[in-house]
Amino acid sequence: MNRSPLHQTNAALGARFVDFGGWEMPVQYESVLSEHRAVRDSVGFFDVTHLGRFRLSGPGAHQAIRTLLCNDIDRVEPGRCQYTMILNDHGGIVDDMIVWWWSSDEFWVLPNAANQRKVMDAFSGEVGCEVADLQMSTVMVALQGPDAPRMFEDVLGTAPGRYRLTRTEWDDGAISMAGTGYTGESGGEIVTDPNTGLKLVEALVEAGAVACGLGARDTLRLESGLALWGEDIDETTTPYEAGLNFAVSLGHDFVGRDVLVSQEEKGVDRRLSGFILEERGIPRHGFRIRASSGASGEVTSGNMSPALGTGVGLAYISPPPHADDAVEVEIRNRWVPGRLAKPPFHKN
Repeated sequence: MNRSPLHQTNAALGARFVDFGGWEMPVQYESVLSEHRAVRDSVGFFDVTHLGRFRLSGPGAHQAIRTLLCNDIDRVEPGRCQYTMILNDHGGIVDDMIVWWWSSDEFWVLPNAANQRKVMDAFSGEVGCEVADLQMSTVMVALQGPDAPRMFEDVLGTAPGRYRLTRTEWDDGAISMAGTGYTGESGGEIVTDPNTGLKLVEALVEAGAVACGLGARDTLRLESGLALWGEDIDETTTPYEAGLNFAVSLGHDFVGRDVLVSQEEKGVDRRLSGFILEERGIPRHGFRIRASSGASGEVTSGNMSPALGTGVGLAYISPPPHADDAVEVEIRNRWVPGRLAKPPFHKN
């Protein structure tokens, strides 16, 4: 099993570890709830070294990005990053990812941990592309929360703007960072060499950042309504069914485009919908859901919202429900009432 170079530091901070996609990663330190609240109220950091990342360069890199991914990189420019997806011929989501665009022919592609090899292989097969794995030679840390921008400035001397990239030198090490994250809060993600990463984590702890595990990362992303590959989206779901239309640009050619053109014209048979329960109960993956209009489906992600103190979740419902539909989720042989809600749930 792979271990982050930050493993011993995480252990010293009290981490409890789990197997996550072949990596032994911190699931929590003090508690999921306290870590969740730290990110919502102040600032926390996550060791996310398990996440995929590779460098894409060469004369064919730009065209490969446009051919393989459904968003259009030309919507942005070098120095920025973009959320996008790689699809199959049926429009299904092979993976969702962030692309960091450094210069005309240099990109960093950050797929999900489980899909690193699959996505790398896809780009390796494109003409004029050079692919270099960054996952095993670097560490990655996410600094998240309303106080994160201030801590970036205090510790590193600079903070990345939202969906912007920056590089700097710190303690004799090279730091690359982006104004991105998976919590719904301000902050950014940092990639550096292992030695610099160890010193950086020590500096963040000294500055007051709370160590947070993957448990809190999951409750934060769900509370913010962010889809998780493998649960809410996969190769059987299209971006339009998942409500990810903003990350699709039909103005360029890409794998799976024809299916999305058809769905844009005809609509979809199901849609990923958010909901909030109005009585006690915790919705879980695979639980049944039904709407007052007669539509029905299945929960893909669900949990207790620390901010609301009630269950929230995402579910595919077919046909797509009406906005004013009441919903019910079957929990332990009881139908628990709820309402449809547009994420982020904690701001409803």
